[in-house]
Amino acid sequence: MEPSSMYRWDLDEVEHGVRPGGDGTPVAPERDDATAAPGATSPEIAPGPDPRPTAATDDRAVADVVFGAEHVSRPRHVPTTLDGARASVLVHAMRGGMDAGSAGSLVASHLLASHPTTRVATFDIDELMDYRSRRPTMTFSSPRYTDYDDPVLALDHVATPQGGVLLLHGPEPDLRWEAFSRAVREIVERLGVSTTVGVHGVPMGVPHTRPIGVTAHASREELVDPQPDIFGTVQIPGSASALVEYRLGQWGHDAMGFAVHVPHYLAQAQYPAAASELVRSISRVTGEELDTSALDEAAAVVAVEVDRQIADSPDVAALVEALENQYDAFQEAAGRSLLASTEVPSADELGAQFEAFLAEQADSDREDDGGGSAGR
Repeated sequence: MEPSSMYRWDLDEVEHGVRPGGDGTPVAPERDDATAAPGATSPEIAPGPDPRPTAATDDRAVADVVFGAEHVSRPRHVPTTLDGARASVLVHAMRGGMDAGSAGSLVASHLLASHPTTRVATFDIDELMDYRSRRPTMTFSSPRYTDYDDPVLALDHVATPQGGVLLLHGPEPDLRWEAFSRAVREIVERLGVSTTVGVHGVPMGVPHTRPIGVTAHASREELVDPQPDIFGTVQIPGSASALVEYRLGQWGHDAMGFAVHVPHYLAQAQYPAAASELVRSISRVTGEELDTSALDEAAAVVAVEVDRQIADSPDVAALVEALENQYDAFQEAAGRSLLASTEVPSADELGAQFEAFLAEQADSDREDDGGGSAGR
């Protein structure tokens, strides 16, 4: 298969991890130093949101919590060539599709901040992004523009004590989903990936006071453990991640994903407890040791704040109590839906709920981008 022009490799494709120097002496290929500091990454990385519920934005401060001195000394494989970056699992968590609680985005930012990472490939964002629908941020400091927040869709190698996983992260493509899926297939086959894993959050009628649920899906039933059939057959808005999973399955590759259940009243907030559950799900699939300490600490802080706000609102407290009763009844009587108090919603009703959630996300994106597509 001919390499796609949609992305470029950021590592040298050479055998044995070396290339001949000018004097014939093997030298390491040039690259950004991914081990200069705990969680250090290439300057091109556009980190995801900070999972801690603070007003200030500090995208990588979570590394200080997870990747302390006791972890730094542990050996990790940092690849210098494409062959060295080969991994059996590729995780994809792209921003833009359904992601209640920012669960998938928090997973990506957490993995980047808490592990040494190496840039493996970078996609040509001009081929994939509609800038007028998602306008990147620019900084104006009179009398000139002083900064531009470059959108980056990239593949990184995330080093772990067991070896590592590949992480595809950044903005979801607006355009050319089929070509993008073929490009991911090329990467999967070149780097020896045996399983791809997508992660995201879905809004559900569940209380935050009960264990977090996760729905697994896969291109083959054998890839997932038996689980309650909550959704049945529904039609929902598509995403690039979902199409990648679907196409890879058609092409004979194992592809799966995890949808974590986020309380619908917290769907628009960052919910690190959901991200932590996704990381644990990835660990179960990959066998890789992925620390969730920072996410768990952030989740505890968020839980205290949510409980405080609920205590100040009798109406919300009554809603949470009703959801708790519903959840408990479901556990006692198999087959009871978590989505409704008496019966499973129809496909149209579920689709409408998901559409409404995505519309709210789009409105939020437009506000963040300073007006979104206004002025077209």
